[in-house]
Amino acid sequence: MKQHLHEQLRQLREERNISLETLSLKTRIGTGKLEAYEAGIETPSVQTLLKLSNALEVPASNLLDGLQNA
Repeated sequence: MKQHLHEQLRQLREERNISLETLSLKTRIGTGKLEAYEAGIETPSVQTLLKLSNALEVPASNLLDGLQNA
């Protein structure tokens, strides 16, 4: 079974040893918003997913698959 987006975001970030602060700087998304995405409280827009996929160095389609499972 594929992961939900919020689980996938946290796992990818942790696998790459990237802090929320570093990801925030790379994406220009506030740490509070990133925490909300990782907790599943909020769902990022497609544009935001593109920023996250670039910063995490994964294909955007990987994150979009997680969005479909949300």
